[in-house]
Amino acid sequence: MVMDETSPKYLSSTNRMINIVIFGPPGAGKGTQSAKLKDKFGLIHISTGDVFRGLNPESDLAKLAKSYSDQGNLVPDEITIKILESEVSKYPDAAGVIYDGFPRTEAQAVALDAFLKSKNTSISMALALEVEENELRDRLKNRALDSGRPDDADPAIIQNRIDVYNAQTAPVADFYKKQGKYVGINGVGSISDIFDRLCSAVQEKA
Repeated sequence: MVMDETSPKYLSSTNRMINIVIFGPPGAGKGTQSAKLKDKFGLIHISTGDVFRGLNPESDLAKLAKSYSDQGNLVPDEITIKILESEVSKYPDAAGVIYDGFPRTEAQAVALDAFLKSKNTSISMALALEVEENELRDRLKNRALDSGRPDDADPAIIQNRIDVYNAQTAPVADFYKKQGKYVGINGVGSISDIFDRLCSAVQEKA
């Protein structure tokens, strides 16, 4: 793990494992900011979206997961949890993990806590990127042009993703608030400005 003078003290002075949940609605910038946090703090970045897309497309699991995500719906908990646990287990010596896109439901949050407890660790903080819906729609339309993901260009699918997030994922915030681990982050502004806010939250919360 690479250290510098801006790294949190706990990363250089203890062996404590740092586990960060980063969540927010589709288009909030979770992937972009997770990659930057990973590089700054020497953590493993696990994105459920990337993991799903990295599955063998001919496998039954990949086809099943794709059938849900293509419609803007969440992949069922039991499938997501099984895949995530397998992915995390690939990094037994990690200094910490950024969970990007997981948990998306309270059931997943409970399952993640149980899994981490079995590894003698726990979630350190939950960082929530907060962005208004109009801004999200614009970002997703632009992402469709840049990434070639046609599902991002369909207004109906965009709205369904936002609605699914509001109905199923946003309540996860309450789960982490009760644990004193929730930190809301203003997700509007330049990438560097948002990143600075996230870094300050990591250093303060840790």
